[in-house]
Amino acid sequence: MEWDAPAIVLDSRPYGEGDAIATLMTEAHGLHRGLVRGGGSRAGAALWQPGNLILARWVARLSDQLGHFTGELVHAGAAMAMDDPLALAMLSAVCSVAEGALAEREPHPRVFRGLVDLIPRLPLGETMLPELIRWETLLLADLGYGLDLSACAVTGATAGLAWVSPRTGRAVTEAAAQAWQSRLLRLPSFLVGGNTAEAPDWRDGLRLTGHFLERDAFGQHHRPLPQARRMLYDRITALATTPGAAES
Repeated sequence: MEWDAPAIVLDSRPYGEGDAIATLMTEAHGLHRGLVRGGGSRAGAALWQPGNLILARWVARLSDQLGHFTGELVHAGAAMAMDDPLALAMLSAVCSVAEGALAEREPHPRVFRGLVDLIPRLPLGETMLPELIRWETLLLADLGYGLDLSACAVTGATAGLAWVSPRTGRAVTEAAAQAWQSRLLRLPSFLVGGNTAEAPDWRDGLRLTGHFLERDAFGQHHRPLPQARRMLYDRITALATTPGAAES
C-alpha cells in the first residue's frame, strides 16, 4: 500500500534512536500518522516541523499499519513563522487544533485547503487572526458542530447580530439579548460581514470558537483544548488589554 500527496505536517514526536512519528494531513487521506526514519535527527528534523507543506509518500505492507513516511519540502511554513512570536503562536494553534480534533484517516478537504491557504500568510501577523477564526468555524462545521450565524434565534432578524448562545451556537441580536447578555458569547462583526479588525474582536472570536471547540470537537472525546490554542487566546487577550503585547 502506498500513496503520494501534498501534506501539511501537524506534529512530529521523537521515536527511538533518531526516528520520529509524524502526523500529516492530506486532502484525500485526512489525518495520517507514520514512522519517519531519521526524522528525529538533527539533519532530518527540519523537514518534519509542524506547519511545513511537503510532498509526502506513505508506504505500508497493509492499509491498517502505521507505515513509513518520506517527504520533500514544498513550503517551509515553520521557518517562515519562526521569527514572529504571533505568527508562531497562530501556527502552533492551528496545527494542534487540526491534529487533536480530526479523526485519523477521515478526509476533510475543506479544512485541508483552508490550512494550505492560511499557513503561508500567517507571517502577515495580526491581520490573519480573523482568517484563523474563520478557519476554526469551518472546522467546526465540517465536524458537524457548525455555528448558525444566519439569523437571530429569537426574532429571525438578519441584521444587528451581536451575540451567540453558548448552548445552541445560534446568533442573537443586541436588542433581543437584553438581560441575557452575561450568559452569551460576543459575536465579532467580522464573522457576519463586518470589517472590524481590533484586538477585542479577535479575542471575542477566539473565545467564541474556543468554547465550541472545547465543548464539542475535543470534549466529545474527553480531551482538553490544546495548550497552544489556549496560549494564543491568552496572548490576544493581553493584546486587547495592552497594545503591543503581541510583539513581547
